[in-house]
Amino acid sequence: MKQHKNKLIPLIALLLCFGLFPAMAQDIEAIRKTYPGENAVVLHKMMHYLIKVKDGQPYVESHETEKLLYLNTNMSYMGRYSFYHSNFHEVRDYAAYTQTAANKKVKVTDFKTSNSSSRSVFYDDAKETKFDFPSLSPGAVGNFELSVVHNKPYLLTPYYFARYIPVIKTELKVTVTKDINLKYLIKGYDTSVIKLKIEKKRNETVYTFYAHDLKGERIYSDAPDESWYLPHVIFYISQYRTERGEMRNYLSDVDDLYKLNSSFISDVNKVPGTDMQKVVDSLTATTSDPVEKTKRIYQWVQKHIKYIAFEDGMGGFIPRDANMVLQRRYGDCKDMASLLTMMLNTAKIPAYYTWIGTRDISYTYSETPLPIVDNHMICTANPAGKMIFLDGTDPTCVFGSVSSHIQDKEAMVAMGEGHYQILKVPIQPLTDNVKTDSCYLEIDKTSLKGRVRQDLKGYYATEFHYSNSRLLERDILEHMKGMFSRGSNKFVLSDYSIGDLSDMNSVRLNGKFILDDYAKKSGDEWFINLNLLRPFLGEEIDFPKRKSPVEKDFLFRNKYVVMFKIPDGYTASYVPENKSFKNNLWGFDLSYKIENNKIIYTLQFDNATLMVKQNEFEQWNKVLEKLTPLYKEIVILSKK
Repeated sequence: MKQHKNKLIPLIALLLCFGLFPAMAQDIEAIRKTYPGENAVVLHKMMHYLIKVKDGQPYVESHETEKLLYLNTNMSYMGRYSFYHSNFHEVRDYAAYTQTAANKKVKVTDFKTSNSSSRSVFYDDAKETKFDFPSLSPGAVGNFELSVVHNKPYLLTPYYFARYIPVIKTELKVTVTKDINLKYLIKGYDTSVIKLKIEKKRNETVYTFYAHDLKGERIYSDAPDESWYLPHVIFYISQYRTERGEMRNYLSDVDDLYKLNSSFISDVNKVPGTDMQKVVDSLTATTSDPVEKTKRIYQWVQKHIKYIAFEDGMGGFIPRDANMVLQRRYGDCKDMASLLTMMLNTAKIPAYYTWIGTRDISYTYSETPLPIVDNHMICTANPAGKMIFLDGTDPTCVFGSVSSHIQDKEAMVAMGEGHYQILKVPIQPLTDNVKTDSCYLEIDKTSLKGRVRQDLKGYYATEFHYSNSRLLERDILEHMKGMFSRGSNKFVLSDYSIGDLSDMNSVRLNGKFILDDYAKKSGDEWFINLNLLRPFLGEEIDFPKRKSPVEKDFLFRNKYVVMFKIPDGYTASYVPENKSFKNNLWGFDLSYKIENNKIIYTLQFDNATLMVKQNEFEQWNKVLEKLTPLYKEIVILSKK
């Protein structure tokens, strides 16, 4: 592999230097051998930022170029390209063309721009422009250029070096004039792939971050956001020189970030309106307990205000007035935080705007005091000397717990002008989130008849409430089949019922089923595997190939109990041994016992981690190594 790379880099450098695209057939073959199975590679991507002071304020512009070499005929989806822009990141110029395998230049003329939805709630009026590279065939090179003026320099985005296709050469160049102080941070599972060269000139400093020969990163559905693992550089303006020659803080620390954030809420929510006062009074008239008042107001907002994510310019940062949100009965996360804060303060409950990053974001306020650290807004209340985090966008969150997507995250709580707190959102303990599946089995001729009861608690319950509330009547049966299914594809759900839904923190489900041809009889013996459910089977982590962490929604305890009635005239001649294996991530307890002519099989899992990191993959797999053979164990019943 090294030999291929050593031959490849000079080759690509030469091609880039002279613009001789496409490469000759033997050169493409060398690249194919280096990156087997890939449909395309990034030959060269370069991003150049110029940061200076203009009209007394930081000014940023960027120029991007990218060249993609297409290797195979399967390029229908690889030829589509897009870029994002907005009033905050204003496009000044762009162009794209294909250099065909026959060395012909074919320009892109059909660019289509539309609104773009972003996972970040604190964002802007994003647009996405899409196009297709024309005339693609093996050996063709797609070329793209983009120039942007960044009208809000505090919104500079990290630069990612790795992609989901191989990258042969990539570089980030940041040129700052002597009036700018730049800070940077290199993040990712392997930061050693990023090299840095700093050139100090008379009136400017040039930072060049570069990397070569990066393999394509595989996409995993259970991986967290790329910021948790892909190598990238965060860079930002910490200070700039004013027209008077004084160095002024821009985003040098958390205080500066709070100053920026608090500017977005300085003119919001001055006075509660008559309608708000009436709603608050009606909710709190029959109690003097501040915690109960807080609970009633929170639950009212959850029930009566519809969450709608919308962003428009500075509306992506500034909450709308609470009286307007109350009147409209809808809003985004900032609007719901605005309403909750105002209603609670109207009820004389201390409540505060709170910025927070969801678990998609890997950064902390102390490490990266930048707008990229948070993408969400909630309300923090202090009704009785203890801070309570209230996420109005989560309609099923139980008062007193926290929404699962903000567990273990830092929150910036606005306490007033120049005053804030950075608080850590707690992790809900695994004993709060319990799924208990209890199954009663008996043999009926050649079939198994069963009753099953599922008791859901904590996040398991709130997840069911959320999904159930969005199901159409005709889809409920299929959903319940999925909840109860076990044994084999011959499982038939004959009946089901959903218990009381008044408590968001608890749900009980009941079902009856028939399972044909599962228990096997030979002569005077029955053979049955009581592992009708085999949780986590096949969920070994692809180690060491996989680099990205594995994300878990929450800590949990799963308990599976099977009560199998021994048929009349039979006795249990073989029952497997009890087993247990645990480490600091997770583990299981498995047991069999005979009681009152029943075999009671219990399997319990405790998961104690929200994220399995790369150095923990072997620990995760070790549990499955011990567990998987146990799923093959059978119970033998012999005739008396």
